Amino acid sequence: QVQLVESGGGLVQAGGSLRLSCAASGFTFSSYVMAWYRQAPGKERELVARITLGGSTDYADFVKGRFTISRDNAKKMGYLQMISLKPEDTAVYYCNARLVTGFTEYWGQGTQVTVSS
Repeated sequence: QVQLVESGGGLVQAGGSLRLSCAASGFTFSSYVMAWYRQAPGKERELVARITLGGSTDYADFVKGRFTISRDNAKKMGYLQMISLKPEDTAVYYCNARLVTGFTEYWGQGTQVTVSS
């Protein structure tokens, strides 16, 4: 059974840090591009960061210098290290895995990140 399960969300004060994890199972994780998206109430889902099969990364401008995406293919895990968190980072964060062909993708259920001022 294919699964992506996020964990590590929670409540932090502005300036704090969190590390999100994404556990993959039921498919060949190393063949998929992995990304993190987020969605705040009343807003569209937006791309936060992406990491390719070879480890190249891309970041949204609003998180550059603060967030780091990584992956461990042997453990079938993806990560998002977040530092210097701001209240505007408050959102549900989703893990996404997309086959290089673009024909198949999977989504996790999301984990809530809340940053208080």
